[in-house]
Amino acid sequence: MGLLTQIVTLPLAPVRGVVWVMDRVLEAAENEYYDPEPVQRELAELEALLLSGEIDEETFDRCEDELLEKLEEIRAFWDERGRP
Repeated sequence: MGLLTQIVTLPLAPVRGVVWVMDRVLEAAENEYYDPEPVQRELAELEALLLSGEIDEETFDRCEDELLEKLEEIRAFWDERGRP
């Protein structure tokens, strides 16, 4: 940007700042929501519960399906967007 453009658009600087901050907040929220690590940890905990006998096979299958669907959603998101 040239000096003249910066001077003319100076009144818009607060708006650009707010937009930049909102973009960073959205990016951080997406990174947290689409992080596969917590889902993988839940899958491991679920398997441990099954092996210890705390849950039955039916409960395990239902919960596992939900977690695997979430993991697939995460993979699709990162395939489309590209890894950060």
